[in-house]
Amino acid sequence: TGASKNAMILSVPEGHDKPLKYPLMFSIVDVVLINKIDAMDYFDFDLEKVKEYITKLNPNIKIIPISAKTGEGIEEWADWVRTEVKNWNEN
Repeated sequence: TGASKNAMILSVPEGHDKPLKYPLMFSIVDVVLINKIDAMDYFDFDLEKVKEYITKLNPNIKIIPISAKTGEGIEEWADWVRTEVKNWNEN
């Protein structure tokens, strides 16, 4: 594919058990964005449990909880992208 890094988005409404249903997807990506964290109170979603499931599948993965609505985590995501682009350009 020509990709040097892979990212995926897990949305809170999809449930914290999504890594158990699709383990391959979580085992091959470099970063997971957990989106809609502002809505966690409205769903049966356990952030710590999903992090545990994901890191068991992929111990080196970066997990970034984000909210497009509130902006939480967006700067961390942008920093990750900038760092990875810089590292890629240097190699």
